[in-house]
Amino acid sequence: MKMLAGVLYGPSDVRMEEREVPEPKDGEVLVRIGAATTCGTDAKVYLRGGHPRMIKAPDVFGHEFAGVVHKTGAGVGGFEPGMKVVAANSAPCNRCFQCKDDRQSMCEDLLFINGAYAQYVIIPERIVQQNLLPISDDLSYAHAALVEPLACAVHGIVESGIRLGDTVVINGAGPIGLFFLQLAKLKGARVITCDLSEERLATASKLGADETVDASKVDDQVATVKSLTEGGRGADVAIEAVGSPQVWERTILMARKGGTVNLFGGCKPGSTITVSTDLVHYSEVTLKAVFHHTPRHIKIALDLIEGGDIIAEAFVTATRPLEELAEALEMIVNHQGIKTAVIPPDAPE
Repeated sequence: MKMLAGVLYGPSDVRMEEREVPEPKDGEVLVRIGAATTCGTDAKVYLRGGHPRMIKAPDVFGHEFAGVVHKTGAGVGGFEPGMKVVAANSAPCNRCFQCKDDRQSMCEDLLFINGAYAQYVIIPERIVQQNLLPISDDLSYAHAALVEPLACAVHGIVESGIRLGDTVVINGAGPIGLFFLQLAKLKGARVITCDLSEERLATASKLGADETVDASKVDDQVATVKSLTEGGRGADVAIEAVGSPQVWERTILMARKGGTVNLFGGCKPGSTITVSTDLVHYSEVTLKAVFHHTPRHIKIALDLIEGGDIIAEAFVTATRPLEELAEALEMIVNHQGIKTAVIPPDAPE
């Protein structure tokens, strides 16, 4: 049996191909994809022609998806054909030093999968056992596909130590920044969101941002943000959700003395930043970074979406057929909308 798949061949070179539908081996599950969503990582992979940890061209890519179980391999329990499911894009080994130290996102043998931009995808046994979850019948595939990126933001919020009443500044109003916004509001924080896009800042306001700053319209973004905090002292927690060294540096300057800075956005490999030693030392600023997610964060993210605590409708702002994958990726590259749901032919209802 054949399936349609989007295959990445190199920088900005994605082609539609017919490929054999894979057969699940022992412990594996074959999922028929209902929807896949675009994200910033996909945009980077698309523009660069690959990813050092996740995909080497030519190959099918995409990692945010939900669908139905089509077929199971021998030994699989708890999943039957026709069951609606969502899968994370990785699973830890639970045997290495980092996993035993309760840092599964740092797993030394973290297993990744790609292949969401297709009609079918194989879920490896390790992910089946830890990160393949059933979803409710009334949850759409596009909204369920948000579980993976939301889980990354959940991890970031957990590590940021936000307290009730804190002022939080978030640099970036893309999907991750907007997830951070909603999660920070659930923590009882006052949130300032910064971005270059009026459209995305408007979305941030609708999702509860107390203040927004258009970084393209102010001479000194750091001073502007600080002026919006009590006594002009800076934010209790400052989060970078862009992936730019320059924004990393500005975010650090937005934190108050004793504040926490979460440098979440992944920058281009080889990037560096300059930080004042006086600032870090005499202001006792905590600098930390957070990567990826764990099975616990995946489960929390699904609960938040199914419980309506996250306004999923605000994130899926366009829909395109799989055949228009290149156009969908260009939309995210050009910051058009928030996320696009990519729907394969003959997708399950």
